[in-house]
Amino acid sequence: MKKEHTSPAAFPQAEVGREMKGSDCVVECLVREGVDAIFAYPGGASQELHQSLARTDKIRVILPRHEQGGSFAAEGYARATGKVGVCMATSGPGATNLVSAIADAFMDSIPLIAITGQVYSKYIGKMAFQETDFYGMTLPIVKHSYLVLDVHDLPRIFKEAFHLARSGRPGPVIIDIPKDIQQAKFQPVFPPAVEFRSPYANATPRANDATLQQVLALIAEAKRPILYAGGGIISAEAHVELKAFAEKTNIQVATTLMGLGGFPESHPLSLQWFGMHGAAYGNWAVDQCDLLLCVGARFDDRITGDTRHFAAQAKIVHIDIDASEHNKNKRAHLAVVSDVKHALGRLVELATAARFNPPDTVAWHTQVGKWKRDHPFAYEESRHIVPQEAVQVLYELTKGDAIITTGVGQHQMWAAQFYRFNEPRRYLSSLGLGAMGFGYPAAMGAKVACPDKQVIDIDGDGSFVMNVQELATCKIEGIAAKAMILNNQHLGMVVQWEDRFYGSVRGNTVLGDESNVGSPDNPTALYPDFVKIAEGFGVKGRRVIKKSELRAAIQEMLDHDGPYVLDIIVPYTEHVLPMIPAGKTVKDMLLK
Repeated sequence: MKKEHTSPAAFPQAEVGREMKGSDCVVECLVREGVDAIFAYPGGASQELHQSLARTDKIRVILPRHEQGGSFAAEGYARATGKVGVCMATSGPGATNLVSAIADAFMDSIPLIAITGQVYSKYIGKMAFQETDFYGMTLPIVKHSYLVLDVHDLPRIFKEAFHLARSGRPGPVIIDIPKDIQQAKFQPVFPPAVEFRSPYANATPRANDATLQQVLALIAEAKRPILYAGGGIISAEAHVELKAFAEKTNIQVATTLMGLGGFPESHPLSLQWFGMHGAAYGNWAVDQCDLLLCVGARFDDRITGDTRHFAAQAKIVHIDIDASEHNKNKRAHLAVVSDVKHALGRLVELATAARFNPPDTVAWHTQVGKWKRDHPFAYEESRHIVPQEAVQVLYELTKGDAIITTGVGQHQMWAAQFYRFNEPRRYLSSLGLGAMGFGYPAAMGAKVACPDKQVIDIDGDGSFVMNVQELATCKIEGIAAKAMILNNQHLGMVVQWEDRFYGSVRGNTVLGDESNVGSPDNPTALYPDFVKIAEGFGVKGRRVIKKSELRAAIQEMLDHDGPYVLDIIVPYTEHVLPMIPAGKTVKDMLLK
């Protein structure tokens, strides 16, 4: 697939560098790839790399308080910008602590480079101190892996790794570097570009006009078309083209959670997002459509439920850059392998040139409009602060102009339901893997990437405590990432399933004293005290129980010029609705 050795002869346009150590070459490669920040935790097998980083002023090195926090932060950086996020750890336990973020990046198609130190080459396979076969154990969850055994390969490997991470369908790449490779001195040869033997690794697939004309013909015949847009829209920076295509064809758009913000939710054609906890009207529209145009999405189970009954009346067009996704979960009538930005842009051009007339969808739009009016995202008023209200107030006070990260659970869904997203890269969440503890480190990384933006982690008390140590990173590094905790003293989403499907039997889902559970009506039993924890890290914190104080407290959080923890006490009895039970269909949707 690739050249086995890099030399000036192999790359006539290559630049020959001065003599340096392997670790210095790694830093030089990062600088050449435009890396301005790396989240790195040191250890014996990566110490040479840290020493080399200490000698440059071109890369900001941020010390997380846990390798998982650093790797989630690198993901947050990548998700907020589209650039490659970079994290680094030592061998053994340092490397294994990166695994959740690598798997998360793989499932959500996030460009990530994970650099790991490795034991000396001569000790590999001998169970040396802090040795793990990190290359082997991560093979199922990476786009590509490298174990560097020749120092001369470093420039080529880094050039290839960054290309692979960000091109095509983005994803994580690991580079495992033994300590002796880091220490070895050599004269590096920096290739000007990547070069793969496989033509598929070098080219971006683009649909031809004949295929796209078939798509337009299917649209012309449709009476009830729907656009189903996923995270591929955001990865491809295709949100402008999606909007133009939807307006040109007058087709309504339902996104996935990964695609949130890829189409403006304030747009008249928006159906917001659909799936297990998505809008009822979006789910009904997809269920009843006669043409489903799936763009940059993969028909995952949280969208489809029982695939046999998903969009059963529809002809399906599936446009995706990754051919392996076609017909994997749902058979398509027309599968189109293409960069979605090109496909959508070219569809608009072809439709314009042909003076394309959108199909008559007046009756269809009228029906969907009635569903939208009758079944919006809603909640019942309470004398207590309910989680949905807290998210809605945050949206109002920020005017939608913030980057929102989340942990995983009920709060993750409420954030998507009650905060409206009109731009891409504003909702950052672990969606394929569903990794608790993602929210605050991701906010940290997003704030490093976008220092002038408000970045707020909407979190649950269960998820937040999993990486609470990153408050120290934000304090010491001056990273003003905010956390708004919707604290119900329970693992809320699991409790919801217990209530709905397990007779409300509590199977280890209460986070405090089960005999004296904290709540808005029992505040003395609240556990733990997140305000005191924040203060212990030198971070400003505030607890809110009264509805009358909610708006002012959120405003105080937004106005604060450093990291902040706002602990909002909410009842655990709230459920996320609508809900399509796992493996079921739209007809089984729970509305109350």
